[in-house]
Amino acid sequence: MFEIDKKKFGAFLSVLRKEKGFTQKELAQALYISDKAVSKWETGASIPDTSLLIPLSELLGVSVTELLMGERTKENLPPEQVENVVKTALSYPENHPERQKKKFSFCYLLCVLVSLLGLWINYKTDTLIEPFIIFIVLSIVFGAYFFFFVHDRLPDYYDKNRISCVSDGFFRMNVPGVTFNNSNWPHIVRVGQIWCCLSLVLIPLCMALFSRFAFFSAFGYLIPLLMFLGGLFIPMIVVGKKYE
Repeated sequence: MFEIDKKKFGAFLSVLRKEKGFTQKELAQALYISDKAVSKWETGASIPDTSLLIPLSELLGVSVTELLMGERTKENLPPEQVENVVKTALSYPENHPERQKKKFSFCYLLCVLVSLLGLWINYKTDTLIEPFIIFIVLSIVFGAYFFFFVHDRLPDYYDKNRISCVSDGFFRMNVPGVTFNNSNWPHIVRVGQIWCCLSLVLIPLCMALFSRFAFFSAFGYLIPLLMFLGGLFIPMIVVGKKYE
């Protein structure tokens, strides 16, 4: 199915509006909406409601298909392509659910505080090991994504195709042997949430053990690295394959 590029759509809309001599406020008034809505369209934060596509395209002097594609087309498009574009526009809200704040986010914030306290204690006792700080920073970053920014659902085309990678802004996920869909996605997200919380709590403890026992030092950073990565990817592979 055709994928709407919101950034491209917004840039094209801005060009068309200026060509017609409209301000954002004037275009909004013609459509009986707020100028903030037009601003969001042009920045790529959202796209118009399907009920506005026809009047918007008429005001700007382009077809609905050209508007959604973000470019003028010199030749008539095949009917199949036009149909795909229109279907995508009609199903866009369903295919691109908004990010929602996750439950139990307070647990993540509490774990962040515990981890920072652990870092402070390790610093005071001279057991602070700098490479472990990278693990904590990664746990905080990924935890913020899994708890606050991750989508509740994947676009519907993940259910119709075997796709092994999730791309969402700066975030990229590719789990070996797992194809993502809306059956296993909630379980994968939950694994990510649990892993981040456990990592934040356990890494300061591992740091203290690592600095005091020769057994851990003999293996360098291999053991904590394997624990850190394995604790994320192994459970993700298990639940991803189970609910695939």
